[in-house]
Order: sequence, then structure tokens, then C-alpha cells
Amino acid sequence: MTEAGCDDKKGDADHCLGRRRGGLTINIHVVVDAQGLPIRLGLTAGQAHDGQIADTLLDHLGPGTIILADKAYDADRIRDLIQQQGATPNIPPKGNRRWKPCFSRRLYRERNLIERFFSKLKHFRRVATRYDKLATNFLAMIQRASIRLWLRAYESSA
Repeated sequence: MTEAGCDDKKGDADHCLGRRRGGLTINIHVVVDAQGLPIRLGLTAGQAHDGQIADTLLDHLGPGTIILADKAYDADRIRDLIQQQGATPNIPPKGNRRWKPCFSRRLYRERNLIERFFSKLKHFRRVATRYDKLATNFLAMIQRASIRLWLRAYESSA
């Protein structure tokens, strides 16, 4: 669990806040499994590019895994990182790409698992409103909410 990319003037790595159109904000990056349960988490400042934290989130992939990500992760180095570990990237190519890699729209529909995870995460008021000033505390609350989601998934099946 990391908070890479959280360097800015407002308290350096402490706050992990960055400017966007809506004001000061933070990006939450998540890797989920096939059931939509979180495996890896990370934070970046709002203005930081999504690809900056990809190296730390995608460093323990299993062979035969299919990685579904949005266009922000469409970079040759991220695709190479995924393929070096024996996994397959299914990332839609950006519009300005000259060489269009293989992409399956049918598989990409399963990416809604991440959107559903974020929807469940917003049910935790402390995460949705970000009461915590420090990035480490905010990341801890996201981890705590993720643990609750894992417990809910497995208490109903036991």
C-alpha cells in the first residue's frame, strides 16, 4: 500500500492534495479481483497522471491474468510491465496512438467491477467526505473500508 505521487506545495507528501477543475482533490487507484474486491490501493494528487502509480500497483501480477484498465493507462511502458509478468493488458488505445494494440470490447465490459467498488467505497462517509487531512490517515480509512467490503463478501457465504 503506497501513496506515491503525493508531492505538492500543500504539506508535501502529507496531504496528497492536488489541483483540478473542481478544486483540491485526490486520486484513489485500485486493483480489484474478479469479484470486485480490492487487492492493491494507492493515492496520488489530483493533477498527477494516472500512469505514475501503475508501476507500484501492477508489480505482482500472476501469469495468465487479464488486466482491464482505462485509457489513462495506455502507455507502452505500462503494457510492457504487464506483459513481462505474463499477464495480458486489455486497455483501450488512445485516439492519438499510431499503432493500435489488440483490444476486446467484450472483456472491457467487466471493468465495471472497479466502478462498483468505488460506489461501495462512497458508502463509507469518512472516505466520501475525506475528513482526514493527512494522506496516510486517508489511505488507512480506505484500507479499513476495503477490509469491511472483504468481510461482507465472505460472511454471507460462510
